[in-house]
Amino acid sequence: MSDLILEERRETGTVLLQLNRPDSRNALSTELRKALTDRFAALYDDPDARCVVVTGDERAFVAGADIKAMARMGTAEITRSNVRRMWQVIAQCPIPFIAAVRGVAFGGGCELAMHADIIIAGENAKFGQPEIKVGIMPGGGGTQRLPRAIGKFKAMKMMLTGDPISGREAFDMGLASECVPDADVLDRALEMADQIAAMPPLAVRRIKEVVLAGQDSSLEAGLMLERRTFDTLFDTEDKTEGMTAFIEKRKPEFKGK
Repeated sequence: MSDLILEERRETGTVLLQLNRPDSRNALSTELRKALTDRFAALYDDPDARCVVVTGDERAFVAGADIKAMARMGTAEITRSNVRRMWQVIAQCPIPFIAAVRGVAFGGGCELAMHADIIIAGENAKFGQPEIKVGIMPGGGGTQRLPRAIGKFKAMKMMLTGDPISGREAFDMGLASECVPDADVLDRALEMADQIAAMPPLAVRRIKEVVLAGQDSSLEAGLMLERRTFDTLFDTEDKTEGMTAFIEKRKPEFKGK
């Protein structure tokens, strides 16, 4: 386990990954990208993992890419670095991902947060896509995910000026699920993760799968996928347990079967 990421596993099934490059405000170096990719890839086949929370520290979620390293790269070098593998692995993670954002989430940090299913933002967090200020453009999904989250006109303003927005503004625009005092961000994210981890794992995964698969398809195709996936859950033990517990007025015990 790399010390670039501190991991905590809770009895609930929540996995906390804390990025740990404080001297560079958690900038996404090649090593940190690899460590994060490896951790997310390991979650794919982990039967005990029910929800993952990613956070940084009070100063920074992720300050962006490692500009010192990128300054030396040309087109061939950046292509060979295979930085997109991290985004693909994270985007395809089957369990819910919560981003707990305190401090700055710039460039790749904002893009990492947008890969999450839920974003808990601190009131004084800063979200931004400032790549234009160093002569490039967002390359981790920002040009596609940001307009989908907040609309074309607000997204274009952020990307073309490079100016950041606060956590409160992010929430008001629809870029964050909740906005809480900075000191409460991680506790709130873990509380929500534990709540999700207690839900039936198969239903949780299917909800994420259908939402992500359907968001860029037609409404009719999305509804068809929803109906068929809905039907498959009726053959699970968790469906029987959940409905029986509801009828018997007791707390269900879901096993992911």
